[in-house]
Amino acid sequence: MDCSLIISTYNWEKALELVILSSIRQSYLPVEIIVADDGSTDDTRKLIKSLCNKSPIPIIHSWQKDKGFRVAKSRNKAIAKAIGDYIILIDGDMILHKDFVRDHCSFSKPGYFVQGIRAKLSAKKVKKVFKTKQLNFKSFEGGIKNKRNSVRSNLFSYLFSGTRLFKRLSLLQTCNMAFFKNDCIKVNGFNEDFIGWGREDGEFGVRLMNIGIKRRDLKFKAIGYHIHHEGTSREMLEKNHQIYLKTLNNKLIWSNNGIDKHIKTGK
Repeated sequence: MDCSLIISTYNWEKALELVILSSIRQSYLPVEIIVADDGSTDDTRKLIKSLCNKSPIPIIHSWQKDKGFRVAKSRNKAIAKAIGDYIILIDGDMILHKDFVRDHCSFSKPGYFVQGIRAKLSAKKVKKVFKTKQLNFKSFEGGIKNKRNSVRSNLFSYLFSGTRLFKRLSLLQTCNMAFFKNDCIKVNGFNEDFIGWGREDGEFGVRLMNIGIKRRDLKFKAIGYHIHHEGTSREMLEKNHQIYLKTLNNKLIWSNNGIDKHIKTGK
């Protein structure tokens, strides 16, 4: 399985460093890491350049101008650049278990996209993590708020992971999501009409399901440890929710403002 790991980021080098370091020590490496940068300053570019020297695989910096929260566009630009057949999306605040990529690739299945989980680190724990640059975590370790999500188990994953019998729309999150690149292109990627935080991930998932791509939930594997931070502004959430509802109610499958232009231009 040739997969590309795409990391979304914006001006948080301290977290991004740990995320990339956890990505380049995977037991099964992706063919590349692409940082989908939504307009960070030059400090992020310098960090990525320094980490390229430590990485056994290419790290590509996909950057766009800072014009507000435009994560849908930054992800599309990164996906358009990807050479992997399979895309794994994470946020730049997710430290990965060493078997994260292996778990996703072994769980992949044509005709499906995958929603993973995350274990949340407390604010107090995050201070220690940054100080020590901790990358390894134990199940039920102190400072993990939802400890169940820190357990990696072949048996539990077999029992609790799998396909949803019905179209489950809740908790569609790109902090830990995977899909085939060709399926993404069929629905024209993420809808770049989404500006500001919220709903672009759920709307993308709805369009995938509308063309018959089913959802699989991966539990007790592919664990990411979420670095606590203050929430992003929700001022655009209601407008974004209306875009989501339009797609849902009209059973739309295509975004008119999507990935196709980036594939054509290479930008």
